[in-house]
Amino acid sequence: MATAAMAGREIEMMGAAAQTMRRTPRRSLTEHNAMLFDAQRKARRGPTPEVFFAKHLDNSRIVKADDPERRKEMRQFSAVMSVLFCLVMVYVWQHFSAIEIGYKVEAQKTAVAQTREENRQLRLTEAQLTDPQRIDVLAKQLGLNVPQPGQVVRPDGLGASDPNAPVMAEAGPMVLQ
Repeated sequence: MATAAMAGREIEMMGAAAQTMRRTPRRSLTEHNAMLFDAQRKARRGPTPEVFFAKHLDNSRIVKADDPERRKEMRQFSAVMSVLFCLVMVYVWQHFSAIEIGYKVEAQKTAVAQTREENRQLRLTEAQLTDPQRIDVLAKQLGLNVPQPGQVVRPDGLGASDPNAPVMAEAGPMVLQ
């Protein structure tokens, strides 16, 4: 009872100190702390400070009783959480796999587009290089003339009208005697 009265008196004194702080113009923090310390010192009873003792409890000899119902609940909870964890991991794995496959598809689309562009460039280059007019101009620059009749020998034998013209060797059917 006396402790409650002392605590009430201490609270009143601290409240009064706080009110005087509000009424007076702003003071520095050190002045404010010094005033609060004085108010607390006046609120103590007697010339000796209050001393508090800590109680040390030894619970090392206490043994927890085994609860089979709680163990069963914990097993069920662990099983449910494991299944839930596995399901979440499968979902995350699928999600990241889909993202990775999407990146691969985009990379392959880019590679196909680059290959098509390269193919187009090569076709254009081929068309420019095989242009008959260009070949004719290059041949004239190198000093080549138009071939004379009988000078061109075709491998399929269609252009050979001269019987004395050179003939390409051919392998005929084998005759056994």
